Amino acid sequence: MQILHAPFASTPAFYSAVASQPKGRPVKSSVELITATSFSSQRQQLRHAWFSYGDSVCRSVSARAASSQAAVSEVASQTAETDVLKALSQIIDPDFGTDIVSCGFVKDLNVDKALGEVSFRLELTTPACPVKDMFEQKANEVVAALPWVEKVNVTMSAQPARPVYAGQLPAGLQTVSNVVAVSSCKGGVGKSTVAVNLAYTLAGMGARVGIFDADVYGPSLPTMVSPENRLLEMNPEKRTIIPTEYMGVKLVSFGFAGQGRAIMRGPMVSGVINQLLTTTEWGELDYLVIDMPPGTGDIQLTLCQVVPLTAAVIVTTPQKLAFIDVAKGVRMFSKLKVPCVAVVENMCHFDADGKRYYPFGRGSGSQVVKEFGIPHLFELPIRPTLSASGDSGVPEVVSDPQGEVATAFQELGVCVVQQCAKIRQQVSTAVTYDKSMKAIRVKVPESDEEFYLHPATVRRNDRSADSVDEWTGEQKLKYADIADDIEPEDIRAMGNYAVSITWPDGFSQIAPYDQLQMMERLVDVPQLLHQ
Repeated sequence: MQILHAPFASTPAFYSAVASQPKGRPVKSSVELITATSFSSQRQQLRHAWFSYGDSVCRSVSARAASSQAAVSEVASQTAETDVLKALSQIIDPDFGTDIVSCGFVKDLNVDKALGEVSFRLELTTPACPVKDMFEQKANEVVAALPWVEKVNVTMSAQPARPVYAGQLPAGLQTVSNVVAVSSCKGGVGKSTVAVNLAYTLAGMGARVGIFDADVYGPSLPTMVSPENRLLEMNPEKRTIIPTEYMGVKLVSFGFAGQGRAIMRGPMVSGVINQLLTTTEWGELDYLVIDMPPGTGDIQLTLCQVVPLTAAVIVTTPQKLAFIDVAKGVRMFSKLKVPCVAVVENMCHFDADGKRYYPFGRGSGSQVVKEFGIPHLFELPIRPTLSASGDSGVPEVVSDPQGEVATAFQELGVCVVQQCAKIRQQVSTAVTYDKSMKAIRVKVPESDEEFYLHPATVRRNDRSADSVDEWTGEQKLKYADIADDIEPEDIRAMGNYAVSITWPDGFSQIAPYDQLQMMERLVDVPQLLHQ
């Protein structure tokens, strides 16, 4: 076998030149010069080629090193973000009972582990969150406790105002997060006083607030507040009402319409209230407080149907007569699936000579709480300044923010904020579709009951005019019309009483919670999932 050697460019020319000369004969200088020159030139070419090859190798190694370093840096950054989120998950929201990471409060997380800097934003459900300062302090503390962290920057914000309910809401109400009704169903118990002071308490907590005075026959708002502009204005292009303002709170009342008190029949009053409420440019509001008129008639029902109420606050006095009327209002809200979150017992007591006196007796408020299961009771004292502030045009919580009355309203405001947040959370997650289980999960608000329904069962049980003849009650929707593998496209809350379910054929089904509870349920769905 012949062994082949790779030619080497420098030496063959030199050795071939020497070999061609006879033995004992000196090599010519010209040949020596040419050979030496050729060898030197080729050696330089070889050196240049070697350095070029070395440079390319170095560049390749450097690129791989940079790529590896970037990968290591990315992994380190992800690890650092995980450390930060794990630290923040120690903070529990007292209203939801869940950590702030699971609640989705942590936004815009930015971590630079090399510099030891961490920045993020906590987006709360409302700017009036009573524990926002605690959240900010705890967030700084738990993140700063990480060994590599040198600097923490926490920014606080709130979710944009938007209703949790579906449906065709009027344009003016589409950016109102919570609508709170203040009701007593009886005149003269201080309902308007509570409504106005509650609204300004919420505003003082940082919320964007509006007040709607729904009492057309005897509007109180023009007396209780003193806006510079005491007349409502109309936007001629949009044909909408521009509310007046006082100390940052938007105000609408029939008393600002320039006609004083109304002298008209019930159906006309309902139309006026509907127009004032739905055509007003409320803008973005966290809370719209409605000062409900006395009674449980057409006007109250119109209000409850026109706008999806988030919650209601009940106002009463210690007398038994007040309790009788208040009980009617609570039952009305119960039928309309509006949760009553607090009872305010006005004119309870006064202090004199080191003693507390109850001139009108005791027990009406606590009786409402006990009989109807309303969780919170607040007692307001008899204070001359509280009555005087209602006539002066400056709410008591504004004129004396550190007083006893303001403290009581501060507690009421915290209660309203917390309860509204809970209700929104319950309603938004009451009915959901689990794709992995192919089942509709139902957890009715204000109830611990949870169950699962087959989507086809829900669709076949629609009771609207499209599915059931309104005159004969005959079922127009046939069992075979609905495929067994049908799945909902979208599920949204509609008030506190029902959900709107959109199906693939474009049909929008209104399913009340009461109806869902009566349907045939799937059995052991969670257990089957884990098997």
